[in-house]
Amino acid sequence: MNPYVLGAILAMGAVTLLCRATPFLFFMRRRPPAVVDFLQVYIPPMIMTILVLGSYKALSFASAPYGIPELAAGLCVAALHLWKRNTLVSIFGGTALYMLLIRVL
Repeated sequence: MNPYVLGAILAMGAVTLLCRATPFLFFMRRRPPAVVDFLQVYIPPMIMTILVLGSYKALSFASAPYGIPELAAGLCVAALHLWKRNTLVSIFGGTALYMLLIRVL
């Protein structure tokens, strides 16, 4: 293996390990501040909202299929998640429906 590639892999591994270990080093003996608890609760839904809205940004209602596959898949994901409360089932179900609809419509 190329030494440059090996060095890059080792550097990325070290940085990843450091990033994941840092919170444990800082908060080993005491409770995290309230801002960390706030971020832990509210950042994931904010990120998911940004991702969902970003995926609908280029949606075109002016030409066929008029956004039907995207909207139907989004509704499928929401319905499956409300029904099963399983993230993987809802993602796979919505993806399967979207792939089917873009082939059929």
